Amino acid sequence: MTVSEILANEELRRAEFPVARDKVFLAHAGVCPLPRRVADAVAHYAFNSTHDDQEVALFTMTNETRDLAARLLHAKFEEIAFVANTSAGLSTVANGLTFRRTDHVLVYHDDFPANVHPWMALADRGVEVRFLNVKELGRIRAVDVLGQVDEQTRLVALASCHFVAGWRLDLAAIGKALRARKILFCVDGIQTLGAFPTTVEHIDFLAADAHKWLLGPCGTALLYVRKELQEMLRPTVLGWNNVRSPNYVPQEELAFRSGAQRYEAGTHNLLGLAGLKAAMELILEAGVDEIGAELLRKRAWLVPALQSRGWTVLQATAPKENASAIITIHREDADLPALHKQLAADGVVTSLRADRAGKKYLRLSPHFYNTDEELQRVVEML
Repeated sequence: MTVSEILANEELRRAEFPVARDKVFLAHAGVCPLPRRVADAVAHYAFNSTHDDQEVALFTMTNETRDLAARLLHAKFEEIAFVANTSAGLSTVANGLTFRRTDHVLVYHDDFPANVHPWMALADRGVEVRFLNVKELGRIRAVDVLGQVDEQTRLVALASCHFVAGWRLDLAAIGKALRARKILFCVDGIQTLGAFPTTVEHIDFLAADAHKWLLGPCGTALLYVRKELQEMLRPTVLGWNNVRSPNYVPQEELAFRSGAQRYEAGTHNLLGLAGLKAAMELILEAGVDEIGAELLRKRAWLVPALQSRGWTVLQATAPKENASAIITIHREDADLPALHKQLAADGVVTSLRADRAGKKYLRLSPHFYNTDEELQRVVEML
């Protein structure tokens, strides 16, 4: 299945993405609807579990899913762990590193809370938490980051794309420069993984849940930890799975499993993994480069079409390398909560968001399977 095949064949599109039968779903930056094959994979695993041990396919499925995640991120097999969600993954990093009292971390206060609160809590351990200053909401450039780090900066934590502004970071430029300065780089990748190439060659840690652009189920996430840092990042939750216990017998000393599996303390969310596996297979089959190109094509049409109707689009002039499929709009004369509600009543799913000052925005986040006809219909409604 390719992107062009999906968009050219309405019967195939509705079969693969059942939500398209009765809705225009433009909220993939929130929580996605499940594609048919993902829902089928979860149901199939659940049905098989009525006839056998739920873990009957555990070893094979986890290995295959870990391999798919490694391919998607351009990582090593042993650098991938499965965690409950993005928050759990980022908290594993924040709580598992040892910090000195002279260290500080740099974060963006207006990022999604999952990548802010774990770092703010480090203040209780004597770590200085600094907030990145930028001129516009979410518009973070390499020069902004590098101008605000110093010899005491231990780690920088940022999102790969801002969840409101839609500005996509140049992860390679930021990561290369930070590594040259021996500063760790932790990324919340949930707003690009599955939508644009999101690789970890210049990243130390990355966490991303499956339920947005990856088109997977809630409650299943990837945690990437660079192999060279795994001895440094101690597991913060211990159980039967990540501590070696032959025949389930606790040993005299704690010895962690090798690789990123040291961060998987207990039993996996097996239904979630079944869905995650199917979702990553779908994304890899369609092609991440192709998906990203299609999303930018959609954006290139949507932004001027909305502007011509009086809407202000956040980061409308973002360069191609920083643009995303998050298109956030506002207009002074618009009652956005009422509009959001009316759109939902008319079968168009969008997101309502607000900034720190309380200003409200309507967020459109189409995926590759949304058609030009759907987008045209929404623009006309707006």
